[in-house]
Order: sequence, then C-alpha cells, then structure tokens
Amino acid sequence: MPVVDRPRRSALYMPASNARALEKAKGLVADMLIFDLEDAVAPDAKNAARDAAVDAVDSGAYGQRELLIRANGLDTSWAVGDLQAIAKSKSNGVLVPKVSSVDDVTQVDAILTAAGAPADFPIWAMMETPRGILSADSIAQASPRLAGMCIGTADLSKELQCVHPADRAPMVVSLQLVILAARANGLVVLDGVHVELNDAEGFEAACRQGRDLGFDGKTLIHPNQIDGANAAYAPSPEDIEYAHRLIAAYQEAEAKGAGVTTLDGRLIEVLHVAEAKRLLAKADMISALSQNAVA
Repeated sequence: MPVVDRPRRSALYMPASNARALEKAKGLVADMLIFDLEDAVAPDAKNAARDAAVDAVDSGAYGQRELLIRANGLDTSWAVGDLQAIAKSKSNGVLVPKVSSVDDVTQVDAILTAAGAPADFPIWAMMETPRGILSADSIAQASPRLAGMCIGTADLSKELQCVHPADRAPMVVSLQLVILAARANGLVVLDGVHVELNDAEGFEAACRQGRDLGFDGKTLIHPNQIDGANAAYAPSPEDIEYAHRLIAAYQEAEAKGAGVTTLDGRLIEVLHVAEAKRLLAKADMISALSQNAVA
C-alpha cells in the first residue's frame, strides 16, 4: 500500500492499561504514539487495556499524531479479540509483535478483513525474531496492508543470544536486512528502543546510528527520549540551508543547458536535487505537525 510520507521521528510506546499515561500522552510531542496491549500490560489487565486503547484512538484527543495499537502476539488467547477491536477503531494501524513469516501477516490480514476493517487499514510488523529477519523481504510483500516495520532489538538480542551494547554491533546486519526489505518495498522502518533510561549519551549515539543506517525514526519507551529522537531525525538548519542552495545551483545550471554542476566542491546531479526536495518537504511536514500539536 502507498505509505503517506509524514514525520515518524519518534514513536512512543504507551501502556494502554495506564490511564495516567494515556492522559499525559495528549500533551507529548511524539510524532507517533503506540498504545501497547502486549509487553507493558499484565495478563489480568489485557481486556481492560484493549478497551482503553480503542477509546483513546477514537477520542480525537491526540491531535495530528499517528496512533497505532500494538496487539498481543498471534500465539496468545488475546490476539483475535485485539485485532477485531482494532479493526473497528479509528487507529492508524495495528502493530503486530514477533512477525516471523508471510503466514503471520496473511493471518492478521484475514482477521482484520473479517472484522470489517477498511481495505487500506495498515499493518505494521515487529521484526524481532531470527526467522523474521531472514524472511524480511517476503514479509514486506505479504499484504497490500503492510505499511511499516519496527525493529524489536530487545527481543531480537535475546533470540540471537547476543549482547546488546549501545552500538548494537552484534545486530547491525539484522538491522540492515530489515532496512533493505523496507526500502525495496516502499515501507516505513523504525529503529528499536534504547532501554537504558539514564544513558543519555548512549541514546544520542543510537539515534545518530539509526538515522545514518537509514531508519525513518526511533521507537521509545519514555517521554524523556522524545526530544532527542525528534532532533536526531529532523533536518538541521544547516541541512535546510544547504538543500535550498543545492536546488538553486542546479536550476541555474539547468537554465544554461547543463545536466550537472558543483556546489562547495561537490558534484550535483538530479538525484541530489530529488533528495534535497525530499528533505525540505520533511522539514515542512515537521513544522506543520509541531504547529498542530496538542497543547
């Protein structure tokens, strides 16, 4: 499915069982909120959390933010009920944990369809198992509903039986495979969480690494991480100024009949112009989203 190109710098997981957190989220500047029914919710609170998440996304109280609900895994007794409820909600999509195969996606698609979800209701896949990583390209093509992929680095490190250092070196190949699959199939792709809340330096480095690898944004576990992710994944004033100069330089060369030119000693071709225009469009969308944020 075509994915609307909008800012997804920060995607904050919110426990749907925590009414205070849901209320606080109305004033947060995250681009995306993910109301969680899975890891953050105790078994005896699952059904109430489902109702709370649906009420939240249906409330219209979160402004222009993109709202997802993370369902429980397909191997649980709550999954079908979650998907049926989400299908009837105003959520911007469902995030499915531990997607490991094409069959996982087609099963979710079938449940959503049977529950009356619109044909373009988005599915997002959590990529956090070795089988899922190795099947990333097939998964990315499994359904027209598939809109994005989120890396689950905490579960992935456990499954790989590797350490989880700040630089994620043991998982970089896995991250790149998912990015490749997402880009090859026109999907959004979000980086995993940084679990060390007192490690500001490590978080900043992880944001830079994710941005440089090609992620669209980062999933978060605490509101204190929002500003750092927003800053890391937004074009800087210097980036914006350079993009304007690049476009102007190319247009000037094009008017003279040249297909290439140079700027600050760098060769400029049409592909660089396209990237500069994409960067400026992203900056405009970020500005618009900020202006429409809920106070």
